[in-house]
Amino acid sequence: MTAADTDAKADLHHYLQSARDALLWKLDGLSEYDARRPLTPTGTNLLGLLKHTASVELGYLGDTFGRPSGEPLPWLDDDAEPNADMWVTAAESREDIVGLYRRAWAHADATIDALPLDTVGRVPWWPDDRDEVTLHHAVVRVIADTHRHAGHADILREIIDGVVGMNEGNTSIPSHDPAWWEDYRERLERAAKEADGKA
Repeated sequence: MTAADTDAKADLHHYLQSARDALLWKLDGLSEYDARRPLTPTGTNLLGLLKHTASVELGYLGDTFGRPSGEPLPWLDDDAEPNADMWVTAAESREDIVGLYRRAWAHADATIDALPLDTVGRVPWWPDDRDEVTLHHAVVRVIADTHRHAGHADILREIIDGVVGMNEGNTSIPSHDPAWWEDYRERLERAAKEADGKA
């Protein structure tokens, strides 16, 4: 493996791991109910996002490259109900899902470490004539998917208890003063109404 390949893998891993860590952090300190409850009309919930992203990693960075994890994922079976990977049943514990996600990380990371980025795999659920993908493409796809869901988790957690930020040490917000945010939100509301002609 060249130094360029090593650097590229390190960059990809950095961005993938930052999204993984953000998803896990969004669960810290929440009750079982808050970790699972649906907060959008389509049922989006924090623990379900973790279950889904674990499944995505095991598929794209495991099965696609002939490296099945052996993890049972009954929510992905042909006879599973739609969206079964996007929520957690009462029988599935938070520890089960967090453990699955951490094992998915390890399995995906082992695939990334073991194979060159130009390795070609076949995505089992894609059409046969368009199922080839390089490891580089698969990793980028998983990074994009994980960051998308980390963004969902940001919003869900803010709705639950106001906790915001990229990670525990970096809120990335300009103020922690509730009065500042109330004024800011009111200004945005006024601007939206003005633009819509309803001011």
